[in-house]
Amino acid sequence: HSWVPTTALATLQALVCVVLVADTAVSDHREQFLVPMLVLSLVLVTAIVLRKRWPVALTILLILFVPLLRWVVSGDLDDPSYVDVPVEDIDPEVRMPSTVGVAGWVLLGTAATMRRPRISWSLLALYIAGTVAGRLLWAVPEDRTAFIALDVTVGVIAVLAGANVRGRRQRVAVLEDRARQLALERDQREQIAVASERNRIAREMHDVVAHSLSVMITLAEGASVMLEKNPDRARRALEELAETGRSSLADARRLVGVLREGGGASDTDPASGTPLAPQPTDRDVAVLVERFRGAGLQVTYRESGPPLPDDAILHLAVYRIVQEALTNVLRHAPTAPRIDVTVERTFERVTIVVDNDAGTGTPTISGSNRGLIGIRERLAAYAGSVDAG
Repeated sequence: HSWVPTTALATLQALVCVVLVADTAVSDHREQFLVPMLVLSLVLVTAIVLRKRWPVALTILLILFVPLLRWVVSGDLDDPSYVDVPVEDIDPEVRMPSTVGVAGWVLLGTAATMRRPRISWSLLALYIAGTVAGRLLWAVPEDRTAFIALDVTVGVIAVLAGANVRGRRQRVAVLEDRARQLALERDQREQIAVASERNRIAREMHDVVAHSLSVMITLAEGASVMLEKNPDRARRALEELAETGRSSLADARRLVGVLREGGGASDTDPASGTPLAPQPTDRDVAVLVERFRGAGLQVTYRESGPPLPDDAILHLAVYRIVQEALTNVLRHAPTAPRIDVTVERTFERVTIVVDNDAGTGTPTISGSNRGLIGIRERLAAYAGSVDAG
């Protein structure tokens, strides 16, 4: 609580002032000194109470206030006296103080905590100059050296303590700012991770659902047409339709299983405990092509080169890209007379080409316009590029 030290310091200064005023009140010269002492006491206590608002200005005011008050009261810088009594005959405890004492030290420390070192040390030099001048002018000769040493020592300690507090506050502020930056970066990383995970899930769901439904719709329509003309082909189309549905269901279960396990891979269905097939790889592209052939596409598949590295994400990317490309053909050119799929692998890159002639029919299935975006996102992870048209 910032008011606690201020209250304590103001109370200490008030006690000192009470002692000085009480000594003056019971002395023989109370009529000459009591009012100036009360004014000085009020100024000292008020300066401590307001020390954090104007620390530099109040310090300068206190340095100048004692000589100013002496000059206002007596017309010169001597001890005020309205009786024909030599100053030397007045008890030193009754005289007005030659410096501000505690209040000056408090203001010096406060200024050091709130202002730059150049200002605080300059203020200390001004305070020392005023203190030395006041002690030389008004202190008892035998006490001057001790009082000057005390004022200078405590003033330096006050400034050093204030500078130390200022440095510590600055270090704490830097640490707090760094902590806020780290928390902000952590939140940003979490948001990026969440967005990335959402994009990945959306991409996988699009590939699974879009491909499966396109193939299943095509197989169902073909089976309906061939049901009376060629029951055997219709039966094979229905069998392929069921197989496609089972495969798609397995893909969906695998994806849901990953989500329920918090992002980790799972070998079993979390609901039924049945084994799940692993994620497809580039070696499953041939099976994928056969599935599209069963849906009626005239697909030719060629592959060459060494096996891909043992990277599940890369294998899945190759599989999904071929799947998306053939799904687009099935949607937009279902009667294409020629569809060539080529996968060329080298030790440095893999090139996928899916090329088809225009079909004579009209597209019957509309897309979501997310497929090509998903392909670009997959390739971005490997600094790849895509050309589609």
